[in-house]
Amino acid sequence: MPLALLALAIGAFGIGTTEFVIMGLLPEVANDFRVSIPTAGFLVTGYALGVVLGAPVMTVIGTKVPRKRMLMVLMGFFIVGNVLSALAPVFGVMLAGRVVASLAQGAFFGIGSVIAADLVAPGRKAGAIAMMFTGLTVANVVGVPLGTFIGQSIGWRATFLAVAGLGVLGLAGIAVLVPEQPRPEGVRLRHEVAAFGNVQVLLAMAMTVLGFGGVFASITYITPMMTEVAGFADASVTWLLVLFGLGMVGGNLIGGKYADRALMPLLHVSLGALSLMLALFTFTAHNKLAAAVTIVLVGGLGSATVPPLQKRVLDEASGAPTLASAVNIGAFNLGNALAAWLGGIVIAAGLGFTAPNWVGALLAGSALVLAVLSRALERRSVVRRDSRVVAGSATSGPAPVVAVRQ
Repeated sequence: MPLALLALAIGAFGIGTTEFVIMGLLPEVANDFRVSIPTAGFLVTGYALGVVLGAPVMTVIGTKVPRKRMLMVLMGFFIVGNVLSALAPVFGVMLAGRVVASLAQGAFFGIGSVIAADLVAPGRKAGAIAMMFTGLTVANVVGVPLGTFIGQSIGWRATFLAVAGLGVLGLAGIAVLVPEQPRPEGVRLRHEVAAFGNVQVLLAMAMTVLGFGGVFASITYITPMMTEVAGFADASVTWLLVLFGLGMVGGNLIGGKYADRALMPLLHVSLGALSLMLALFTFTAHNKLAAAVTIVLVGGLGSATVPPLQKRVLDEASGAPTLASAVNIGAFNLGNALAAWLGGIVIAAGLGFTAPNWVGALLAGSALVLAVLSRALERRSVVRRDSRVVAGSATSGPAPVVAVRQ
């Protein structure tokens, strides 16, 4: 794998840390600003919506400048947003800082996915994408637990200052390791937008929204669920997040390995198992050991969907992949925003801290239905194409038959 993928992974590590660390610090932030847990959940929703809106805008801007320079600009937004969050005097300012930081994510992973795929042979594209996303998953093993520990020990503001420092490191990595990337030539917004007319692209993005959204419905509220329901101490949340991160790392590597071999079967298995595991989490959350095992499996199954879904979009929008790739990253975060919002609703309705697991199970199950539909449409398209070929051969059939017999 090219060394440039390491630089992309470093940037992904910083972005992944700031995206997920808030989940371990919701009670601290809520107490500091004197807001409820569901209200603090808007820091997750707001970040996710910022990714959704920022992904297409930043990607379109990125077509006008060299790719390396655009990645560095995106990391600049990331740094400023996290510093603003760390210094926020009121909840609204922190929410604004989260949105500013989120503007980097969609375009970073969208442009980065295209670069990663272009750096390797066709049969290794999903693996290269997975390599970049490894930074995101490793953030859940190292960055998020460490950030949670810092936030619970020193204060959540120190966590976001440390995350801003990760952004500086990511910026330096891009500057040093990523080779100069020319400004994309021949890119037309009309061609990029036309990719969204492909029903398979839209189905893949819908699967993205619902599939990983199922994970976020549950994991957004992991801290109150584990402390209030499972009976873990506050300090235990750190290593529970490590378990979640380890599951994500394993799932990402498996997804990257098998997406190049059996993409749709992989999605069917992972989404089906994810839906079942989230439903079971409602019950396993009452037992410490069972809850810990479930957290690992939810992280692994959710992360296993990322490389195949990203590759699916790149394959189906092969003529104009940059915008579609970035929007699909936005789709992940749209699912995160929707799921965090729905999870907050069921908690606010008095259904308890385990209720978001049912929301997640329904979302992941809906993604599985779309995956089955996508596969059925794909097979029907192949049958129709083969039928036309057979019909065309039958029209001019006599001559070839005579030639073969001779």
